Amino acid sequence: MGRTRLLTTLRQRLREHRLVTVTGIGGVGKSRTALRIAHLMRDQFRDGVWFADLARLQDSGMVRHTITSALGIADQSSRSADETLVEWLGDREILLIIDTCEHLVDACATLFEDLLSNAKGLTILATSRQSLNARGEHTVTIPPLAVPGDSPGEDVFTNEAVQLFTARAGAVVPNFMLDEHNIGPVAELCRRLDGIPLAIELAAVRMRALSVEQILGLLADRFSLLAGASRTALPRHQTLRAAIGWSHELCEPAERLRWARLSVFAGDFELDAARYVCSGESLPAEDVMDLVASLVEKSILLSDGTPSGHRYRLIDTLRQYGEEWLEKLGETAAVRERHRDYYLQLATRSEDAWSGPRQVYWYVRMRHEHDNIRVALDHCLRSPSEVQAGLKLLSSLWFMWVACGLAREGRVYLERTLELSSHPSPERCKALWVLSYIHSAQGNIAGAVEAAEKCSSDAVRVGDSGAVILATKMLGTAAFLQGDLQKASALLGVAIEFHKSGRELNPGLLPSIVELSMVLLMQNDPAEAEVLLRDCIAVCTQRGELWLRSYAIYALASVYQAMGRAPEAMANAREALRIKRYFHDVLGIGLAIEVVAKQALDDGQPLLAARLMGAGQANWRTFGMPQLNSPFFNTEHDRCVKECRRVLGEQAHEEAFAQGRKLNLEELIELALDDQEPGDPLLQT
Repeated sequence: MGRTRLLTTLRQRLREHRLVTVTGIGGVGKSRTALRIAHLMRDQFRDGVWFADLARLQDSGMVRHTITSALGIADQSSRSADETLVEWLGDREILLIIDTCEHLVDACATLFEDLLSNAKGLTILATSRQSLNARGEHTVTIPPLAVPGDSPGEDVFTNEAVQLFTARAGAVVPNFMLDEHNIGPVAELCRRLDGIPLAIELAAVRMRALSVEQILGLLADRFSLLAGASRTALPRHQTLRAAIGWSHELCEPAERLRWARLSVFAGDFELDAARYVCSGESLPAEDVMDLVASLVEKSILLSDGTPSGHRYRLIDTLRQYGEEWLEKLGETAAVRERHRDYYLQLATRSEDAWSGPRQVYWYVRMRHEHDNIRVALDHCLRSPSEVQAGLKLLSSLWFMWVACGLAREGRVYLERTLELSSHPSPERCKALWVLSYIHSAQGNIAGAVEAAEKCSSDAVRVGDSGAVILATKMLGTAAFLQGDLQKASALLGVAIEFHKSGRELNPGLLPSIVELSMVLLMQNDPAEAEVLLRDCIAVCTQRGELWLRSYAIYALASVYQAMGRAPEAMANAREALRIKRYFHDVLGIGLAIEVVAKQALDDGQPLLAARLMGAGQANWRTFGMPQLNSPFFNTEHDRCVKECRRVLGEQAHEEAFAQGRKLNLEELIELALDDQEPGDPLLQT
């Protein structure tokens, strides 16, 4: 009944207040309660329930980015994170659950107040060990479970703490039954553990090897030592810590060491990562699988099956305990360096494989590793000796920032790291051309030119010819977006000539070809553009490359549109969209939508065109600078809007445009595809 009443109270508070913070000691079940509320109330918020976990976030400046990412917003624009987040929320009615705020109280309070004042349909449910002291906040404290004796006359067999122990014990010992012979020790055990769910679960898992009486006896001895000779009862937070410490002591030495070393991971991780990061002195790599399995059996580690295999994670309270032990062992710096090394190697592997047949796999994989990438970057930013490694990690992930909707986060990290590394080096050169690429994706042409010119200057000083050419390519991209076609043609031509052997498919050869084809289109030479694009698509198909292939297909749709080949234009634009949705490539989606909308208008569907333009413009505003701030794209867009308005009339056009603005990215794609059968982009995972 206790948890049932709590859930009822929480639901009522969320109906009455727009900011509710669930507080309570560690291990009491704050996160679990919040997720239960999300399930119970999912139908009461028109635009859904969303969840963001801040447990491993250490940089208060990244709170907005973390929440933005959790909402599925492709953070492309160069505007402030606040503006993007507020605009996305708009008039949406959502419940936003923000888990584990206690270490970022001030940043969370400030952000929540801002969001709630600007997004009237937003309700926030936060979890924290302490109140946020935010304006309008209402707190609900989650107490431990009721234990036998709390309610006079209660049937001890139905007590919620006893039932939790019984359920968890039954999961590890299938024939465990609660009866008159063991109810006494179970009830006493729950009382000694103060009804703290995590402590009860850690004790119950020991039923594999111990009886209830043995568990109770061992705990009683430990608690007596901690409480001192007076045998004073321990405060509840000490009860949990004592239970965790007892569970830690019952682990084998190798298991304890593994627990401590695993605490460096953020979120979940794969077995190979655990093997690399945690192996070493006293912990051979070949023992990792058995040790991980034993920690899963003891409920120290949680195991989750994913399409790409099993991933593991530590409960936050247990991770913090492991961190303390890692510090006591004097291994924190060394293990964090190995963690950094693993994710740097993974980033390098993903970059090397990006232009091949497993792009979708690497997109999904690196999005899975996002939290650990942040931890590795934060480690690099804390020490001057790690800055070069930080630049390598950031620049190797250029595709994650440019192609996968994380442009703003990539730009923030790059700018911060480059400030710490003013001396020219190959690592700095690469980071600069990546930064230029990001600026172009955000429509910040001046920023793109500045970063590319710095890259070129530094590259000449250090003798990095590859960086000189990539800087030239980025300057060609900026010239193309500015409408300086002669300059763009010359610069992109240099990049193509240098990379025509196929050494640097992305972002050297293939993007240069697509952009040069668009320059030819702007110069009224669609036939030559078609030849270039067909060659580009052939290379992409041969290599199994999808991301740039979708851009080439989009560009070919634009060419066909200019040539009056309407069916081919629409088919190619839709095929480009089908591929782009696999990467959450909002920049490319926005460009392809423009082609579909214009073709719909030409095909006599002005209402569809207006809705597409409205949805496209709303998503451009949220994700980046509309039409990449390009005079050519802006002119084409304005021409289509003007024609829609003329055909439909002012009122009908505004209504259709407004309908489109309400669509999210996925709904926009569905509208553009018009329920056509999906193509086969030859995905390989």
